[in-house]
Amino acid sequence: MADPRLIYVIDDDESVRTVVERYLLREGFAVHSFISAEAAQAAIEQHMPDMLILDIMLPGQSGYDLCKWVRSRSDLPIIMVSARDEEVDRILGLELGSDDYLAKPFSPRELVARVRTVFRRLRIVAAVPEPVVTLTHVCGDLTLRDEERRVTSGDQDIVLTAKEYELLSYLIKHKSRAFTREQLLTQVWGYEYIGDERAIDDLVKRLRKKLVGVDSHVEIVTVWGYGYKLEG
Repeated sequence: MADPRLIYVIDDDESVRTVVERYLLREGFAVHSFISAEAAQAAIEQHMPDMLILDIMLPGQSGYDLCKWVRSRSDLPIIMVSARDEEVDRILGLELGSDDYLAKPFSPRELVARVRTVFRRLRIVAAVPEPVVTLTHVCGDLTLRDEERRVTSGDQDIVLTAKEYELLSYLIKHKSRAFTREQLLTQVWGYEYIGDERAIDDLVKRLRKKLVGVDSHVEIVTVWGYGYKLEG
């Protein structure tokens, strides 16, 4: 059965474009392919698709550039792909606002599964009403101010990236409660992430370093075989 949603595939490797397009078409999606960020950007300005599958390494503008441009205008779902699986590339892609990151070579079936998971989770999130927000939360020497998107330890501000803030604020609001990596991925990225759980481990490692840097007594504790929790 045809799926009316339109996906733009941006990759300068013809073999990758061909395989990805074939699998997506087989699943019923509409697909348009582009070899550069500039060509995709021009198409997006004319007609907004339902998702981007975006390579990082492109001639001219990079996939990062296009991701930043899209995020300044839209919450359009983005899955980034790259031949590089370095931690810094994965972190940067996720911090810039991509919804998933997949290293090449990848299974086309896995890519299709992730596409469907992103769409499914976004429908669920859209159907859930926003909770009532309490503006200030305290955990030990940490104070979270929701209205300012700000976390302080004593009188020191903790400088956080967007994803670091989302994770730390969630843990502060649910202090002493243990969460699995899957649960934290869902909260931080807004859908049921089925890819590499190292995204959460990366964030935890960076947050621990920043908490030590401000001499906070609050710790992100590893619950072995399960996940993480915040203790103050």
